[in-house]
Amino acid sequence: MIWSASAHGPQRPKGENPALRIYADVRGPYITSSLQNLAIASLNTVKRKPTDGPYKQGTNGIGIYSNALEAFIVTEHGIITQVFTGDQQGLALQATFTSPMAEYSKTLRELNQYIRMNLMTDCFLAFEIIEIVTAMSYRIDSKTAELKSLLIEALRPVRETAKSSLSELLEETRRKAATSPLPPDGGAVPLVEEVMSSLTTLTSYSGPLASILTSLGDGNWRSKSSTAGAAPLDVGPDSGTLFSHFILDMIETLMKALEDRGKVIHRSKATLGVFLSNVFCIVDRSIRQSPELARYLGAPDSIARIDSFRKRATSTYLDSWKEVSQALLDVQYTSRSGARPNSGGAVDSSAIVKNLSSKDRDAIKEKFKAFNASFESMVNQHKSLHMEREVRSVLGRELQAVLEPLYSRFYDRYVEIDKGRGKYIKYDKSNLSVQLAQLC
Repeated sequence: MIWSASAHGPQRPKGENPALRIYADVRGPYITSSLQNLAIASLNTVKRKPTDGPYKQGTNGIGIYSNALEAFIVTEHGIITQVFTGDQQGLALQATFTSPMAEYSKTLRELNQYIRMNLMTDCFLAFEIIEIVTAMSYRIDSKTAELKSLLIEALRPVRETAKSSLSELLEETRRKAATSPLPPDGGAVPLVEEVMSSLTTLTSYSGPLASILTSLGDGNWRSKSSTAGAAPLDVGPDSGTLFSHFILDMIETLMKALEDRGKVIHRSKATLGVFLSNVFCIVDRSIRQSPELARYLGAPDSIARIDSFRKRATSTYLDSWKEVSQALLDVQYTSRSGARPNSGGAVDSSAIVKNLSSKDRDAIKEKFKAFNASFESMVNQHKSLHMEREVRSVLGRELQAVLEPLYSRFYDRYVEIDKGRGKYIKYDKSNLSVQLAQLC
């Protein structure tokens, strides 16, 4: 391009319509000053108190600012098409919005700096900005491709921050879980609800998140050093699956880290089992209460992976009742001649007890006494632990399913050892059933 020279420096390009520069010099500063308060408001509304919690969608002024900028672009485009012709229209629009776009880009950079300093609570704003700016860039594309490219470039720092935030979320979840103080009664920790609330919030940004995940590639969000290149903004067909995988990774990271933490802090298997069950319960409840989370985690593989944590939690708790169960095992006696009843026949306790030696009878009496003591101890511990309502019901039923058949069998075989005196046998079958039912 050939420029005319003067003592005052470079002038406008030769051949450029003088009206174009005049128009831009008048309208550009006017638009910039008209949007200035919205730029300031966007920066002011990002600053929140620590007690305010994570960023809530729509509470930052960037949405209003972006809408106003877009409205100016549309309006100016309409005016310019009536004043200028041909390629002068695009040049006039670009020149007019040089200053407004520079101010908008500056605002996005400052918002990005704040997001980076408060990534755990404000990464949601990054996803919101991506959604707003991307949608706006496509809407104005028909008017000027140049302004669209400026918007995409202005968005780039926020997009990079959003990409890095995914691995940061995983790492921060793992770190917080590893250092969380655990209640001595087996109660869950606030972190579980915090993470599940964050995941529920993330489903509101499925569009920009899917784009970020697609650019990273499946599983690459687990690494801070991911070298995935710049991404196209179009969402690929696998984006929903990738989002499901990320959510599942977050949940598994949370549960595994808390499981490791629980094993260090809770020496009692009962307390550990209840703690893990409470963690699972809150995760499961959050998924059930969020249609979006339920949709993303509805695949059989996802359900099985999360449910494996529940099974380990339940198994850990039932392990704490092994001493109670072992008191009801008598393999050494069932192998004796005359001690095993016919298959399907009624158990004759008198005959079984009669066939026992004096030493074996004493051993059976000790087993009943041991059962009574350990059962009462475990019942008291069960009642002292904090359990979510669903957990108490599930663990109570699991205990009943294990202990009641064992006790019934043992009771039927050796009830005559006590001769109805209640010296060794504290619970009949119905009484034990009531005791177990009260644990649910």
